[in-house]
Amino acid sequence: MEFTHFNEKGRAHMVNVSEKDETKRVAIARGSIKMKKETIDLIKDGLVKKGDVLSVAQIGGIMGVKKTSDLIPMCHNIFITGSDINFNIGEEEIEIEATVSTVGKTGVEMEALTAVTTAALTIYDMCKAVDKDMVIENVRLIKKTGGKSGEYIREN
Repeated sequence: MEFTHFNEKGRAHMVNVSEKDETKRVAIARGSIKMKKETIDLIKDGLVKKGDVLSVAQIGGIMGVKKTSDLIPMCHNIFITGSDINFNIGEEEIEIEATVSTVGKTGVEMEALTAVTTAALTIYDMCKAVDKDMVIENVRLIKKTGGKSGEYIREN
């Protein structure tokens, strides 16, 4: 396996994707934020003073998708054709799943991972006044399709 973000002098560079074929590309990422049961209850009941936590986190995640190339140095600025964020509320955690799609020369894995992370950070920001023990964890790529390397599906 060869790292592609280094030039012939060993210095960082953005990969030239101009010769790549355009394909439909989709990436799905997941992560979670653990918190106290009381914090989950506040979110469910709409009692967090800053507002509707999951609605704001959904918008934050989508904004993260759109700003990924501004945050990650070697990411290409790509045209996003779709982005969706879903939440699964458990007793002491919220699982976040982001699906991002494009038709282009490079994939959207980083955008999906950024969406999950930004949504989790938004939840943290909105709830930190009542729960400073929250933990964001297990942010990972679940699936990606398209491109030269084809399909990837995480096992387990």
